[in-house]
Amino acid sequence: MTPLPLLIASIAVAGGACLQSSVGFGLNLVAAPVLIAIDRRLVPGPAALLSLVLTILVAHRERDAIDLRGVGWALVGRIPGTVLGALTVAVLSERGLGIAFSVLLLVAVALSASGYALPRTAPTLVGVGLLSGFMGTTTSVGGPPMSLIYQDEEGATIRGTLAGFLTVGISLSLVSLALVGRFGAAEVGASAALLPGLLVGFVLSRWTAPRLDGHHTRAAVLVVSAASAVALLARDLFSY
Repeated sequence: MTPLPLLIASIAVAGGACLQSSVGFGLNLVAAPVLIAIDRRLVPGPAALLSLVLTILVAHRERDAIDLRGVGWALVGRIPGTVLGALTVAVLSERGLGIAFSVLLLVAVALSASGYALPRTAPTLVGVGLLSGFMGTTTSVGGPPMSLIYQDEEGATIRGTLAGFLTVGISLSLVSLALVGRFGAAEVGASAALLPGLLVGFVLSRWTAPRLDGHHTRAAVLVVSAASAVALLARDLFSY
């Protein structure tokens, strides 16, 4: 990348990293539309690798608040969802997938805003894990399904649990993308160029995360989910 696109991409990554480190997800909700506008090859591989680095950092910081039981059940669903996502990436267009998942995400946000909440049981955790694996592998945006089921928890629990889940889940997605030829040395190099912006966003979250704890976190989750769905939908509707 030349200096100006690199600067723009780094700012987007920094903003997304700050958001995800504060509310539990959001890096690629903010960064992916910008990265795709600069170079479509930056998604899903490089974007997913950046997410992996960030989730490791957040998981370590919030390690005492991770819901290990929830992470375990969600990973049961994440594995087949990741496999399905990789197969889909290999045969279908990103545009069609983006439109479908943007609509699904808006439906999920509407249900959440209405006061309806899925019970946090083994079957629901497996279900959101599967959807997260599919969405994360195909679009690099896998956090929203899990965030909606944890939206009423304290901020540290949301951040820690999603980070723990996504650390393992994104690793699986990257392996799957490599197997279908969508992740390799070029993607690693592209991610490295954007790593400084990611670290800046993570450091800034030390000040923003406490301000989004408690009731503020639920509102932030819903706003970010809806905004990301609209951004992805607009990107895919007008990309051709």
